[in-house]
Formats: sequence, C-alpha cells, structure tokens
Amino acid sequence: MRRFRRLAATRPLPYPASALHWDKLRHFHKQAGVIAAWQRFFGPILRWLTPTRRRLLLALGALIVAVRYTTRNTTRLSVAPDLVGLTLLVLALFGFVLLCYLAAKRFASLPTVLRRHPQIGLHAVLWSLLALLWFTQPANGPMRTVLIGSVIVLPFLLWRLGYMMFTAQRGKMAATHLRDHLFYIYPVWGGSDTPYGKGHDYLSANEARDDTSLAKSQLAGLKCFFLAGLWTIAKGLLAGLVFAEPNIFRQTFGGLSSGVPRLGAMFAAPSAYPIWLCWLALYLELLWAVLALAASGHIIIAWLRMFGFHVFRNTYKPLLAETIVEFWNRYYYYFKELLVNFFFYPTFTRHFKTSPRLRIFAAVFMAAFVGNIYYHWLRLDGALVTGDFSAMGAALQSRVFYCLLLALGIYVSMQREQRRVRTTRAIPQRALAIFGVWSFFSIIHIWAEKDPAPFLARAHFFLGLFGLR
Repeated sequence: MRRFRRLAATRPLPYPASALHWDKLRHFHKQAGVIAAWQRFFGPILRWLTPTRRRLLLALGALIVAVRYTTRNTTRLSVAPDLVGLTLLVLALFGFVLLCYLAAKRFASLPTVLRRHPQIGLHAVLWSLLALLWFTQPANGPMRTVLIGSVIVLPFLLWRLGYMMFTAQRGKMAATHLRDHLFYIYPVWGGSDTPYGKGHDYLSANEARDDTSLAKSQLAGLKCFFLAGLWTIAKGLLAGLVFAEPNIFRQTFGGLSSGVPRLGAMFAAPSAYPIWLCWLALYLELLWAVLALAASGHIIIAWLRMFGFHVFRNTYKPLLAETIVEFWNRYYYYFKELLVNFFFYPTFTRHFKTSPRLRIFAAVFMAAFVGNIYYHWLRLDGALVTGDFSAMGAALQSRVFYCLLLALGIYVSMQREQRRVRTTRAIPQRALAIFGVWSFFSIIHIWAEKDPAPFLARAHFFLGLFGLR
C-alpha cells in the first residue's frame, strides 16, 4: 500500500489538476465533506423531517395551493366569480380528488371497464362538464362559476390523478394514505399541467429515507437553484444583447445589441430579412426555448430536491444530444414521460404485437402526435369554456403540423438507433450529429413558436429559408 501511494504521488495525473478541482466543484453535492458539513449545521432539522412528517407538511401545503390555484385561474376567465361559487368549486374539486382516491384504494372492486380504462374514465368527467357548459349556458352565479372553474382546473388535476390510477393498477395503493397522494396532486413546488416528479411511485422511489440521503438531495437542490440562476442570466443576456429587448443587461452595456429579430416579427414580414439572418434567428430561438425551460424547470426540481425527492432534472443538456429521440428525452423530460406513460405504453402493449415496426410507429404517433395535440387542446381553456371550435382549430393548426413532424422525426431516429453500430464517434462526427439535431428542432420550432401568426405565414417563412419566396 505504501509503495502504491509513493507511485501515485510521483506519477503525473492523466488530466490537469485544475480539471480535477473543477470536477469537485461541479459535483460539490456529492463530496463527503460537504455532506457532513450540511448535516452538522442542519442536523436537527434533517432528523426531524422524516418521510411521514415531510408528506404531512406538503399535504397541508397542498390545501393552500388548491384554494389559491383554483381561485386565481377561475377568476381569470369567469365573468363575475362570486365567493359562494368559488367556495363550492374548491369543495367540489377537493371532493372529486377524494372520490378518485377512494376509488383507487378500492380499485379491484371497480367495474371492469373502469379498471381497464381508468384514464378514459377520468377524462370523461371533463368532457361531460364541457358538454353541460356548452349546452346549458348557465347565467352568472354559483353554478356557472363551478362549471367554468372545473373545466379550467381539471386539466391540471387529471394527469396527476392519472398517475395515482397507475399506482392503483399496480396494486400499490393499500399501504398509502391520502397525504401520500394529495401532496403531488396539488404540488407546493408549483409547475404547469405537466406533473414534475410524476406521481407516487416515482417520487417514492427517489425519496430520501435518512439524514444522509436528505442532505444529498438538498445539496443537489442548491445546485439546481444555482443553475436556474445561471440560465436566467444567460436568457437575459440573449434577450438584451441579441434580441434587443429592453432589460437590465442591455442597459448595463449601454444599449448594445445585435438586433436579431424574433420569429414573430419575421413571420409578419419574412421577405424583409436576408436568409442568413432568418437562419441565425431560428437557431437562436431554439437556444432561447431551451434556456427558458431550463430556468423555470430547474427551480421546480430544486424545490422537489429540497423537500427530499431526488428526482431527475426536467431539462438536461439537450443541446448536446446527438439524435432526435435523445433531444426529445432531455429537453422536457416530464412532458415526454407524460406522453410515454399515458399514450405510448398503452398503445405499445396492446396493439400490433405481430408487427414490430408498425407497433413502434403506432406508439410513437399516439404519444408525440395524438397525445401532444390532446394535451395542448386541454390547455385552450378560454376557447373550451366558450365552445369556440374555430378558435380551437386556429390555435391548434400549427401545433398539429409540428406534432406530425416531431412524430416522424422521433420514429426515424429510433429506427436509425436500432440499426446503428455502437462505436465511439470522432469529435467532427459528433459535432455534425449535434448540428443536425439542432437544425431539425429549429425548423419544426417554426410551428411550435408561441405566436398568433397563422399557419400559412409560418410556411411562407419556412420556404424563405431556402430562397423560395
């Protein structure tokens, strides 16, 4: 052992010592000394915050989130929301969550059709309420507030309740309590309709069970907070110094900016810009989208990890992906997981078992095309409330084409990955592959950009990229 240590001390490192220090700094949350220091300073809190107490506190917080989220979103669209209606709405939605929990606890005794298709049963409730709202058109009052609020809030709840039904289908509900599900149905850590951290099974599998695990999870959460700040600064620099948007970064540099236009401006007048500038703006918009999603997603994951759930990041180095399917998996992980769990697996496990290629093709299209469109359809709460199908069609027109291109790209990428010989790529090959992935997602982002521009304006811009104006 002594001889080994002497040799180790005299032999040069295979990489610079600075790289070793940087690696330690980058993974500070894994260093034994840092973990020990964290436990030393916050030991009493770590020992007190057991999984049971943690979930109870989060469940109590969920009650506050339920009231705030329901009230805020209902008030946003309801013409004259009243206190009685809002109170009834909160109670009705909480009663619906409780009813779903009791049904999941007694899953084996449910009717066969609900046991086989619990997700369809959940979403049938939403569409029944929509039909009632469209055909009855209730006047202002508690009934209208309850109907409108239910239609607005249910898309947020249904995917989370759907994960609870997966737990019931796996037979894992017996040992759980309401608090074990309420805390992720109304998450204190926030988020969109997409459930960050998914449901009970995934959160439980990644939950800290002792002081040391909780310390590691919280230190990893601090790292996510730091990265969120870093991506927010990068996004601000991109907005101010590149897109010429007024912000503190542009003011700091004396109004300096390259003045690259946003895609919305180019959709309105594509012929006013040279082709090279259109391509540059396209790649920069992809960079903006990644930074924006990473900045917000890292904050949510940071809070999850601070609460003791050491879950995977929502956005993890997508710009280094060498295949389309790898980018899709890294860019918006929990949305991808939603589509895979609710649409891909049910199709893959039930249909076209005798034809492997058709089986994959159908599953991919159900997830990336059908599921993607359906998810965004439910987010059109304003048009859904009024039953304005023309507005829904106009809003989804570009999304449909985007989903079609995305599904085709993922399927082709998956087929190529299956045929590819696993060898280490040289740096030029990797760079070319990454550039190809950037190009694909930059181009299809034309139809995913959140801008009121119609489909034809986007198509005209696309043709202009190749001089076909």
